Amino acid sequence: MAGEVALERASPLTFPIALADGMTVATVGDAANLFAALTEERRDANHWRIAIRMMDHAIREASYLKAATLSLQTALAMDGRLDHLHGPSAGTD
Repeated sequence: MAGEVALERASPLTFPIALADGMTVATVGDAANLFAALTEERRDANHWRIAIRMMDHAIREASYLKAATLSLQTALAMDGRLDHLHGPSAGTD
């Protein structure tokens, strides 16, 4: 909604995202740091471009945060960087 408070680096994502390397992306700042660490080639991949664009929208208008978090999770999954041991299907083998 127009007029919502913009998000800050310390603002939590809709849900934390556990990575395969043991790190967790839990805040807007964590996501920004992750984006900054991407190579230019990775940033140019469509799934990362979408995730970055959605987070940019969320920073300006908080109502986009859920979509931005889901886009980030999707980009991480497409790069094989999610921690599948702690996901919703863990232990269902």
